[in-house]
Parts: sequence; C-alpha cells; structure tokens
Amino acid sequence: MNNNEYKELYLNTSQLVVPRELYQRRFNDRCAQLIARNFDERIANEPKVSYRDGVYYVFDGQHTIAARKHLNGDEDLEVKCKVYFGLSAQEEALLFAQQTGYSKALSSGARLRALIAGNDRVALAFKAATEDVGIELDYDQSTGKHRLGCVRTAMVAYIRMGEARYREAMELLDTAWGGAPDSYRSANITAFTRFVELYHGEYDCQRLLTRLARVDPLTIYREGQALGLKLSGYKRYLYQVYRIYNSGKGDPLPLKF
Repeated sequence: MNNNEYKELYLNTSQLVVPRELYQRRFNDRCAQLIARNFDERIANEPKVSYRDGVYYVFDGQHTIAARKHLNGDEDLEVKCKVYFGLSAQEEALLFAQQTGYSKALSSGARLRALIAGNDRVALAFKAATEDVGIELDYDQSTGKHRLGCVRTAMVAYIRMGEARYREAMELLDTAWGGAPDSYRSANITAFTRFVELYHGEYDCQRLLTRLARVDPLTIYREGQALGLKLSGYKRYLYQVYRIYNSGKGDPLPLKF
C-alpha cells in the first residue's frame, strides 16, 4: 500500500496518540465541547491516523475524537478512522497543515508550525531568516519581547520581497523599539516591509531608527486607522513610516505611492 492510500478501521480511542510535541496544536477543551454540542455523526469526518512505528498517531481530528468521548460519558470508545500506512512524521505534519476537516480550522501559527515540522522548504527558510535577526516565531500568539505572533503577515512579506529585503525590514522593526511586544503588530510588519521594498538604498537607517524611537509602537496602527478611506490597504500604514522618516531636518524621501 502506498502512503496516499488508507484503510478504514475501527480503533479504540485509548489506542490513539496525538503528537503535540511535534506538530499538533495544543488541545482546546472549549473547542471540543463546542463540537460535542453540535455533533452529528452523519456529517462528521473520520479522524485521520498514521500507523507509524507500531503507534496510531492522529494527525487530523483530535478535537472530534474528544467530542465523541465526551458524548460517551468521557469513556473510551470505538471510532472509525482513516488509517494511513508508511507515512513519516514529516509527511504527517504536512498533511496536518493541509487539513480542512469538520473541526476548528488551523490558526496561521499552527499551520506554520506543522509546515516546519514537515520540513517545508519555504517555511524553514522563513523561520531561519526571522530567527537570524533575533526574533522568535510565536505560534500560539502568547506575546513577549522579540516574539512574532503575526506569522502569516510576516511570511507573506517574506515570500513577496525575498529573504534579503525581509531581513532588512525585520531587523529595523526589532531594533526600533527593542523588541517590545506591540512592535510586531500586523500593521507594523506591513509598514516596515513595504517601506524597505519601496525605498531600499534611498533611506538612512539611523535616521529612521532615531525618529521611530520618539513614538510609541502602536502609532503606526492608530494613525493608519485614523486615515480612514484616505489611503487604502497597506498604504495607510506605509504612510506612517514615510511620515515619521520625513519629520524634522534632512532631505525628505519622495512620495512613491
């Protein structure tokens, strides 16, 4: 049997292992309870399981399994599963990242963590580039100094602008406010990456950092939101970095957007 095929088998939930230490997201009891309240076996998907090294690993459906157990008085029970044979742990992680099942959709952090565990080339390169400038990826958005929770915004920027420009922008962002948690809001990531894309080779790094140090890291988001419909999309945030840079003495940058 190749690893794209599966067998439908009835397994006892006591046999099933959830590999949270590798790629699975943290268990959310509230999510499982919500699934249980709205559960209908007629439309529920079978959990997807990988039989590897003598163990049945759940790579899709841990919360649905928990909901079934809850409806069974929190006792183990037999559950029909799609069981795959011959998958590596990395292949499981990649399948987990692609899941579109009945249970709660993956967060951006959970999906990225799974892609990294699955040795996805782009995800690994993005992780390395981010960590090389002193920023830690925060898959659970728990926040903290030098911790990046808006991983989707950052990864989209990485793919769009390439590694060199991405690193330049993120190093500026990390340095500007000393890694303060509010630095890494989506608006700031968008503003810095777009600014570096547009003005690379033209702006003075020290001038920008000096002027950013005078404002709160929430300024870009707040002032951008205050613009309303005067500028659309990312431009309202890009404009804030442009405005801060051009404040005070020195040759101003031209408006290019």
